[in-house]
Amino acid sequence: MKDFTNISQDRVLYKNDFFFIIKDGFPVTEGHLLIISNEIRKDYFDLTKEERMSLNEVIEVAKGIIEIEFKPNGYNIGMNCGEAAGQTVFHFHCHLIPRYNGDMENPRGGVRHCVNGKGYY
Repeated sequence: MKDFTNISQDRVLYKNDFFFIIKDGFPVTEGHLLIISNEIRKDYFDLTKEERMSLNEVIEVAKGIIEIEFKPNGYNIGMNCGEAAGQTVFHFHCHLIPRYNGDMENPRGGVRHCVNGKGYY
């Protein structure tokens, strides 16, 4: 199973009792970060109650990290849960993807674009 247990500590931008933050290795936009659970959990639904409660705070920390260097106009927060949803690394991670005016011709529908043809309504 692929996981994030071998991440070099010099890549870690922030760490608390439950999660750590790194720059995404294959960023969708400038500033794209990953929030990864310290313990291997398959996906969001396997997080403990304490981890889920902490996640909101860590998302805010990640947003602050992004905004030090970049000035995004919006964000997508994404978690792929299960192979059918596109998950390829079965160790919980949350994508915080900064969005910029003009990075997509028509961003309407946002994450709905994960299913072909369903983003526009």
